[in-house]
Amino acid sequence: MADLRLIVGLGNPGTEHARTRHNAGFWFVDALAERERVRFGLESKLFGETAKVDIAGRNVWLLKPATFMNLSGKSIAAALRYWKIEPEEMLVVHDELDLLPGVARLKFDGGHGGQNGLRDAVRLLGHGKFHRLRIGIGHPGHKDRVTPWVLGRPGAADEAMILRAIDDAQDVLPLAVRGDFMDAMTRLHTPRPQ
Repeated sequence: MADLRLIVGLGNPGTEHARTRHNAGFWFVDALAERERVRFGLESKLFGETAKVDIAGRNVWLLKPATFMNLSGKSIAAALRYWKIEPEEMLVVHDELDLLPGVARLKFDGGHGGQNGLRDAVRLLGHGKFHRLRIGIGHPGHKDRVTPWVLGRPGAADEAMILRAIDDAQDVLPLAVRGDFMDAMTRLHTPRPQ
């Protein structure tokens, strides 16, 4: 497997969206930037905010599209072209309704599962051959309640669980960056002792 050179966090721009469930991808890259003590800067030609971090001795770009979620592919495609990065060298971090808060899962390839940021990226790239980190936000129980759920803020307990999943995923990130995805997946997907 190729090393990772780009990590994209999906979310909606603006302070009103900052702590919503749908912005779990932004939460992840923001936490990573904070951990590495770097700041994001606006990169208008890439339609997003970027930062560069050192993970496992490798330079990795971070990207937060400044478009709204359903247009994320525009920023992703521009960044891949500009930095000459192949899609399989990219990790896209997004919220996942089908996983409970506190759960994070790595995967490679696949469809968009109804996630609008992934849908746009797959549409513009013409395939889904890139890595994903799915951050569980839980499901409200009925499809008619999904939109207000994802655009709403989680309660304190769920937020703590989402942040724990983000920490767990960051702990295995050096393995993923080095291309050791199977090892990263095994570690992340094995339940930790309570």
